[in-house]
Amino acid sequence: MNPSTAQARVIVDELVRNTVSHVVLCPGSRNAPLSIALYDAAAAGRLKLHVRIDERGAAFLALGIAARTGRPSAVVCTSGTAAANFHPAVLEADRAGVPLIVLTADRPPELRAAGASQVIEQYRLYGDAVRYFDELAVAERRPGQNSYWRSQICRAWNAAYGEWRSGPVHLNIPFRDPLVPDVGDDGEWYESIEGRADGERWTELPDFGALPSFVVPSARHGLVIACDTGVQAASEWAEQHGWPVVSETGGLGLSGTTAISSGAWLLGVEEFISKHKPEQVLCLGRPTVFRQVGKVLSDPAVEVLLVRPDSDWPAPAHNVRQVGQWFAEPTKPADPEWLAAWQRADAAAASAVSAALVGEPWPNGLTVAAALIDSLPEGALLVVGSSNPTRDVALAGSLRPDVLVHRNRGVAGIDGTVSTALGAATVHRAPSYALLGDLTFLHDASGLLTGPAEQRPDLTIVVLNDDGGGIFSLLEQGAPEHAASFERVFGTPHGADLGALCAGYRVPHTLATTVEEFRAALVPAPGLRVVEVRVDRTQHRGLHARLRKAVASAVGQV
Repeated sequence: MNPSTAQARVIVDELVRNTVSHVVLCPGSRNAPLSIALYDAAAAGRLKLHVRIDERGAAFLALGIAARTGRPSAVVCTSGTAAANFHPAVLEADRAGVPLIVLTADRPPELRAAGASQVIEQYRLYGDAVRYFDELAVAERRPGQNSYWRSQICRAWNAAYGEWRSGPVHLNIPFRDPLVPDVGDDGEWYESIEGRADGERWTELPDFGALPSFVVPSARHGLVIACDTGVQAASEWAEQHGWPVVSETGGLGLSGTTAISSGAWLLGVEEFISKHKPEQVLCLGRPTVFRQVGKVLSDPAVEVLLVRPDSDWPAPAHNVRQVGQWFAEPTKPADPEWLAAWQRADAAAASAVSAALVGEPWPNGLTVAAALIDSLPEGALLVVGSSNPTRDVALAGSLRPDVLVHRNRGVAGIDGTVSTALGAATVHRAPSYALLGDLTFLHDASGLLTGPAEQRPDLTIVVLNDDGGGIFSLLEQGAPEHAASFERVFGTPHGADLGALCAGYRVPHTLATTVEEFRAALVPAPGLRVVEVRVDRTQHRGLHARLRKAVASAVGQV
C-alpha cells in the first residue's frame, strides 16, 4: 500500500469513529486518495457521501447538514482555488457556530517550490475564521504514522464540536504520488493502520453540551429576544417566568401565552417602547436583521443579558451585563401587568397588519410569506434567505411553534443559500421549504445541480422574484432623492428566466400567479422543486410605510 492511500484510509476511518456521518466531496486529482477512501466507506455503509462539482455550494451543503444535525460534517476538495471557494461557508460557520471539518488536499512542499499547477498558499488559508488549523506532514513509510493521523483527526473533531463554541476547523493535507491505490494492493503497510478496538475513537473526548454557565435575570419588567437558536427553549423559559418573548423570525418556533408574534413591529413603535421600555433584555443568540432590535439593545437604560452569543457579542452600546450558556431562575417575579400590556399591543398590531394586508393586491413579500407560513405542514423545516425574506417572515407570520427555522445569519450573506437548504433538508425528517429572494437564488443556482446518483431531498424552494435588489428599496438607498442611481447600482435588474434555468437543471418549476395557485404548489410532494412568485419591488417601500402607520395607530389605542 502506498503512503497516500494508507493516510487517506486512516483519516476516513477515524472520521467515522468520531461520529462524522456526512461528508461532501468535490472531484479533483490531488484529493484522489480521500475520494477513493470515502467512496469505499460509503459503499460499506459507514457514512453518507454527497458529491458536488462546485466547491462553494459543496461547503454550504455541508454547513446545512451540520447546522440541522448539530454534529460536525466534513467537506473535501483538491488543491488550488477549489480550497478558496470554501471560504464563504467557513466564514458563515465561524460566525454562526456551525461545526464544520474542512479537508483540503495540497501539493507536497517540493511541488509547491517548483511552481506546480494548481498551487496557492493554503497554509492557514482561512485565517482566524477556524477554531483549529493543522497541515499534516506528508505521509511516509515509518513508525508512528497511524497514531499521528488518527490523533489529528480527533483534535480537529474536538475543536469543531467545541468545548466552548462549535465552529469550522481546517486540515490541509499534502499528498505525494501515487494518488491512487497500487495495482494489486494487498493492504500491507509498514505498521498496523487499525484503529482502536470496538470502533472507538483514537482519543476519547467529551460529547460537549451546554456548559453550566448561566445569566441571572433580576428585573420585573423584562423582555426575551430570541434569534436563531433555542427559540423553543426561550419560549418555555418566558412562559414559566412571565416575560414577553419576541423572535427575529416572528412567530416561527415561538410558543406559549407569552409569545409576541408582532415583536418586530412593536419594537419599531417609538411611542409604545418609550412607555414599555424593558429594564432587562434577555437576548438569545445574535440579532442581525432589525434595526429596532439594535436600538433597544443600545439603550443605556436597558441591561443586556446574553445567552449563547458568538464571539462577536451583540453589544451596540458595549453595555452587556452578563454572558452565559443558559438561563437561570430570575431573582424577582415578573410584573403581570407588564406582560398584559405587551399582549394587548401584540393583538392590536397583529390585527392591524392582517386587516391592512387584506386591502393590498396579491402578491407582495408579506402576503407570500404569510401564505407560506400558514401552508407549512406540521414539523416542516423552513430555510429563510437573507434580505427581504428574513424580514417578511417576521413581519407577516403567525405563531407556528411546530415549524423549525434555519437562516444563514452568521455573516448574513446570500452565498450558498440554495446549497444550505439542500443540506438541511437532506437530514430533516419532514417536508422542507425555503423562502429566497431572486438574487439569493441566482447567486447559488449551481446548488440545484445534483448528479443522478445523488440524493435530492424533499425540498420546495419558493423564490420571491422582484427582478433585483428589492431590499434596497426599504433602506436609505431607496429614498426618492437617490432615484437617479438606484436602478443601476442597487436595483440591479437581471431579467433572468427562472423557469428556463430550472429546466436546464431538470428541476420542476411552477410560476404561481394567484394565491390559490401558490397554496396548491405548496402541497407536500417528493423531490426538489421551485415555486416562483413575481412581485413588484417598486411597491415595497410604500407597503411597509402603510403597515407601520397602521400598526402605530392600532397600538396607540390600547
